[in-house]
Order: sequence, then structure tokens, then C-alpha cells
Amino acid sequence: MRLYDPNQAALEALRNSGIELILGIPNSDLQSLATNADNARQWVQRNVLNFWPSVKIKYIAVGNEVSPVNGATSWMAQYVLPAVQNIYQAIRAQNLHDQIKVSTSIDMTLIGNSYPPSQGSFRADVRSYLDPIIGYLLYASAPLLVNVYPYFSYSGNPRDISLPYALFTSPNVVVRDGQYQYQNLFDAMLDSVHAAIDNTGIGYVEVVVSESGWPSDGGAATSYDNARIYLDNLIRHVKGGTPRRPWKATETYLFAMFDENQKSPELEKHFGLFSANKQKKYPFGFGGERINEVVAASDFNATNPLKSDI
Repeated sequence: MRLYDPNQAALEALRNSGIELILGIPNSDLQSLATNADNARQWVQRNVLNFWPSVKIKYIAVGNEVSPVNGATSWMAQYVLPAVQNIYQAIRAQNLHDQIKVSTSIDMTLIGNSYPPSQGSFRADVRSYLDPIIGYLLYASAPLLVNVYPYFSYSGNPRDISLPYALFTSPNVVVRDGQYQYQNLFDAMLDSVHAAIDNTGIGYVEVVVSESGWPSDGGAATSYDNARIYLDNLIRHVKGGTPRRPWKATETYLFAMFDENQKSPELEKHFGLFSANKQKKYPFGFGGERINEVVAASDFNATNPLKSDI
């Protein structure tokens, strides 16, 4: 599962659970961790070493969706890589860098071209920000965390993107891209990220889908059925990889564990697998087998969807 900040009660609850965790560092902490290595060491002591190994921290996500061209987060962009490096050095000093990978989570707005997927590239005005991060990830053998939402791509362009293509229900190939064929938008979006990384020429960096989901209410094409169909199909689909990476299952985190009734706009309240009152929303489950590739993201409270049906 994924926590967006190191909530101590949540970390205590995860002790000896066997649940692997993306542990988030909020954007508001980036500057202090980037400018003071002692702060990074203290953060690691307080939130990692105090819980490791009884809490299985797999990744540390240093910031979420920071972009140098997004007015709300642009001032933070200068701090992402130094914060990542300081946290990494603190982890490495404990000889845990092979077990706990340090990365950051980006969104699809950093992609400049995504069609066709093989021509995927990052925006020219984010390359000076992102290329050094990709270089670090290559050095540290860490994946890039990417939030991938076919819902937003579809709702922003329903004229050119069909709903079945976005929901994994298209009966036929929709996009032919050389040797690659795409029957769903998720694969096409994800492979455009793979291609964008490859096309930098920096080197091979894996991608983990750190968020994906579909709202059940509050906006265009939001419905209980659409959300249920998308999530159920996503869970089934990611075991098989993408056309560009067919040999590897896609590690994917569902957003989110719970509806968040204090968010805005309205559709942001309705991404949960559970309602805000903790009632299960959807009938599907993960089956009897443990599907390691699909997990859930939660701001604080979370249960383990891998061990019981959701």
C-alpha cells in the first residue's frame, strides 16, 4: 500500500503485517530535507529505522506530482532531487539501499507527446528537472513512480478517445504503433512513459504505477459501473505487462483505499474502494491468489487488499 506521509499510527498498525509500503514524504517537507542532510537523517531515523524491518518499506516517495511548470508546485521542483539524494544517502548509510528504493512520483502532465506511444517524450521545459532525476534513478537502481489515470485523459478528450478503450473493454485493437498494438488506454499511456524514458538516452529505468483509479461520481463519465469495470479490469490486466514491457507485470497502486469526503472538486471525493464510512463499494476481489502487483493507496487508514476480497 501507499501512505502519503509518515503517519505514526498507521506505521505502528503496519508492524508485522507483511504489507509492503510506499512511504511518502509530503511536498511541504522537501525544502528542509533538501537543504539539510541532518534533517534527512533524522527523518529516516524517525520514520524508517524506528519501524524497519517490522514494517516492510519498499519505496520512499520523495514528493508527489511536483512539476516545474505547475504554478502550485514549481517553487518546490528545485528541492526534489537534493531531497531524494539526502534521503538516499541516509538509507545507504544504514546499508538498506538495496532493500528500500528512494524515488519520486510524477504525473502525466510531464509528458509532452504521448501519441503514438513509441514517440513518447517528456516536455522540453521539464527535461532540465527530470533528466537528472532519471540519471539518479539509474544510478540507484530505483524505479520512477508515475500516476497514470486514463479517466482524466478520456474525460479531457472524449471526442478522440472512446470509453471502452479507457475501461479495458474495447473488443479490438484501437492503436497500431509499429510492432505494438494497443487495446486499452492504460497500456498506451504507460508505454508512452517507458518510451519517454528510453528516448532521453539516459538508460533503462523501470516504472511503477503509483496511482490509478476511476471516480464513481462527481464528473463526466463517472459512475459506479464505470469505476467498478475499470478497477476490476485493471487488477486483472496488470499481471500481463504492456506491449512495450510484456515480460514484466506492472506493479500498480489503486487510488484510493477510501472515498475522501472533504476533498474538492466533487469527483475527487469518489475514488475509494471503500466509502468514507469504511463500507465496501465494489463486489470484486483479488481472488484466492496473492497478486503482488496490485495494491492500494491511502492517505492514512488502510487494510490489506491482498489477503482478503475487496
